[in-house]
Amino acid sequence: MLISHLTVRYGAFTAVDDVTLEIPPGGIVGLVGESGSGKSSVARAVSGLIPHQGAITGADRIQMVFQDPYASLDPRMSVGDSVAEGVKFAGGRRAGVREEVARLLGLVSLPADVAGRYPRELSGGQRQRVAIARALGARPDLLVADEITSALDVSVQGSVLNLIRRLRADLGLSMLFISHNLAVVRYVSDVVAVMHEGRVVELGPTEQVVGTPTHDYTRTLLEAVPRLPRP
Repeated sequence: MLISHLTVRYGAFTAVDDVTLEIPPGGIVGLVGESGSGKSSVARAVSGLIPHQGAITGADRIQMVFQDPYASLDPRMSVGDSVAEGVKFAGGRRAGVREEVARLLGLVSLPADVAGRYPRELSGGQRQRVAIARALGARPDLLVADEITSALDVSVQGSVLNLIRRLRADLGLSMLFISHNLAVVRYVSDVVAVMHEGRVVELGPTEQVVGTPTHDYTRTLLEAVPRLPRP
């Protein structure tokens, strides 16, 4: 998928300024930057949620997983009904929806009987897994993950990141993975794009960007991380 010359404006303010990114099939591109850098506006523009200029080509179905899983799931709907929304979006047959929901829950390491529960009955990590399962049900060409671990307890973040890595390996997922945390982005991404004040200021293979950064802002992000774990 190719994001070409993406620009997002809110009135006179330019939140995203001429951003171009290529996400190869089965690849994960990490977009990292501080709050206000424009990365979430990129996520929403790519997902078709806000007006933008530029072109997004090579992906017919794009699904987004949001930062707060409790806010993104309808509290009145059971887990099974929420995940089934994605399946029906992809044209799933009504007779096979229940089986597909169970399969998707299994993909994110949740038991099938979770389908009968409601978001309020689940932990934050479980809710985020449900949100991922719902997105996968639509069979996306691209999954956009916007700060999907930042609202979770530290003890849970690692398991969700490991899930992302496993899903990419098992399903060949293409993903735009967005975070303010460079250590998190490094753990899951093949390529890192560093965003600052609406523009991509550095782009390259993950270990190259982390190991030999060329932009001062990237160095600032690195200095903010006490220790970057090896993948």
